[in-house]
Amino acid sequence: MAEEEARVGPAGLSVERRDEVRAVIERVTGWAAGRADVGGVLLVGSWARGAARADSDVDLIVLTTEPGRYADDEAWVRELALGEVIRNRVWGPVTEWRHITASGLEVEVGIGPLDWARTDPVDGGTRRVVTDGALSLHDPRGLLGALTAACGRSAQVSSVPASLPKSRSGSGGGAATSRP
Repeated sequence: MAEEEARVGPAGLSVERRDEVRAVIERVTGWAAGRADVGGVLLVGSWARGAARADSDVDLIVLTTEPGRYADDEAWVRELALGEVIRNRVWGPVTEWRHITASGLEVEVGIGPLDWARTDPVDGGTRRVVTDGALSLHDPRGLLGALTAACGRSAQVSSVPASLPKSRSGSGGGAATSRP
């Protein structure tokens, strides 16, 4: 019993789940760093604000100079291998790609244009996303730092949220599939 309790942290988060989330974040951040068109990756929602529960999904926003390219060519979905794509829909300027890993973790990757992070003025929807919890994971152009500052939050760039333990493996889920 004590061993099981040691494997489950706050909000019922198992070490395995935290490791899986860390691996997903590291995979997406590493992938983004190798792409000249990606101007930012933002972790948003419960994982960014440190309030994730056992059933929380991972919400990422990827800003790019070529958002249409990601809709036209799904090679990036296969490269990231975040699991099966279970939903694809448009939310204003951002297109959501919701994946599910073999373990059942849902990972939402929103692909949007760089101007999603514009600060003069900050879009109301963007402001709500950022103020609800946001952590800049990749910000080579300083867009996300400026955005978080404009939204009244301190800018912090991190490869992985401090609340997650160091990953023990690179495993993040099953093979990717095409959009449904």
